Amino acid sequence: MLTQAPDSTLLRAEAGTAPDRLAHRRNLMHLVELRWIAVAGQLLTILAVQYLLAVPLPLREMLTLLAVLALFNLASWLRTRLALPVVNAELLGGMLVDVAVLAGQLYYSGGVTNPFIFLFLLQVAVATILLRRPYVWAMVAASVFAFGTLTMWHWPLALSGLPTSDLPVHYVGGLLLCFVLNAALLVIYVGRISRNLRQRDEALAKLRQRAVEEEHIVRMGLLASGAAHELGTPLATLAVILGDWSRMAPFAGEPELREEIEEMQRQIARCKAIVSGILSSAGETRGDHPEKTTLHGFLDGTLAEWQSTRAATLDYRREGPDLPIISDTALRQMIGNILDNALEAAPGAPLRVRAEWDEDTLTLRVRDRGPGFPDAMLERLGTPYQSSKGAPGRGLGLFLSVNVARALGGQVAAHNVNGGAEVTITLPLAALTPEEEDRDDGR
Repeated sequence: MLTQAPDSTLLRAEAGTAPDRLAHRRNLMHLVELRWIAVAGQLLTILAVQYLLAVPLPLREMLTLLAVLALFNLASWLRTRLALPVVNAELLGGMLVDVAVLAGQLYYSGGVTNPFIFLFLLQVAVATILLRRPYVWAMVAASVFAFGTLTMWHWPLALSGLPTSDLPVHYVGGLLLCFVLNAALLVIYVGRISRNLRQRDEALAKLRQRAVEEEHIVRMGLLASGAAHELGTPLATLAVILGDWSRMAPFAGEPELREEIEEMQRQIARCKAIVSGILSSAGETRGDHPEKTTLHGFLDGTLAEWQSTRAATLDYRREGPDLPIISDTALRQMIGNILDNALEAAPGAPLRVRAEWDEDTLTLRVRDRGPGFPDAMLERLGTPYQSSKGAPGRGLGLFLSVNVARALGGQVAAHNVNGGAEVTITLPLAALTPEEEDRDDGR
């Protein structure tokens, strides 16, 4: 089907991690911006409390901590300019520094009696949005530890009206319990909301991709119907010429020439059938309606017709009871495209085809003995023009097959096996079976 690329593992790794790398780098830049805001906010708060409110603070210790935070943030900003990937552990390390500096500032300014004690919840909220779940709980543990430590050890805040003695144990325990509950609820529900938003964005991205693919199919249909109109006349002319040749004495008397003319007539008839099918699918003339048949008859007939026109060898087996179904051109072409790809991957080798079904689902597996799919192709199966066959415009067969299966509520999947590749078509039988006759009669 598609040749195996020697560096496919590297390509897959780069493709799979590039969005995460970009997101982590942007998150690191956001943390740097937030940290500058924290540095400015802490500086203004310390100066306002010391000089406007006339509350004495240990300025040397608190400004030293602030300088450490500013230097760390400068180093983080320089880190964002490096090409090295940013990982969750690095983001967690930076946020733990923020927690430590905040705990140090609160230690020198009243500890649990400081109204800014609940700024730890901001750290937990940011971690919930930016980090993966194990790192978030590590952040919660660090914040709870800092909060609990500040309830026991801190410099008293010389503020009028504030009790100088230690706070009651029950009150401190209530504060700690409140903080733990708030942190846990933040992690659980903010995490769920963020996950729901990510799932919504992924669903919207898939819908946009689906719309682009369907628009691409419409454009191809218009081009195909136009080409079919143009091909009708030359094919009819060739059929007439070959019919005349078959009746001429020089050709009729030569068995080899007569066989070649008959073969050309068969191929022209096949081309006319293909053109007729294109026009029928486009809603033009010769609009053959979908026909009622059986599952055994459809599979056997489709595979036999494909095998006779390609001169290929099929190892074909089916398992399941015969059922009435509705067949159309698109369904036959979908199976034909999969078989054509398999034949191109391993020309001359027999193809293994297995069909099985239960009450709900039809599964058709086609296995070849070719080199298999590159890993990067497997991740983008069904994307138009994704092919390694070395010719422009290839890769449309799987693209059309995937979209036909999707329109029927099914799917097309592929994976590599020992000595080849296997493509699996899964279709719901409800999309293929005709409605009950009594419904048609209005009963």
